[in-house]
Amino acid sequence: MQCVPRQSDKHKKEMRAVQDSMDVLSGKWKISIISSICYYNKRRFSDILNDVVGISNKMLSKELKELEMNQLIKRTVLDTQPITVQYELTDHGLTLKTIIDNLTAWGTEHRKKIIGN
Repeated sequence: MQCVPRQSDKHKKEMRAVQDSMDVLSGKWKISIISSICYYNKRRFSDILNDVVGISNKMLSKELKELEMNQLIKRTVLDTQPITVQYELTDHGLTLKTIIDNLTAWGTEHRKKIIGN
């Protein structure tokens, strides 16, 4: 007799996957930072700082390090004077593009529904 997984076991696995995703992307800033890099392909630190309204230098630096640690972004130091640091999504990070596009579409529709704009 073959053991068939119960439906609730499947959902627990799916919910665990959602939690894993949220652990990597959680917080007030990560999705906005990823969006900035995603929309422009490559961004300097100062560009992201300007794109993400309200984030501090210290917080942006911390979030970028975490995103890099999770292999979602790549940090490149350019040989310029002064030195410029550029960020881009890794191949793994690019897999979030669909999510960013879906969030953009949902946010646009939500704004229309709530605000009427």
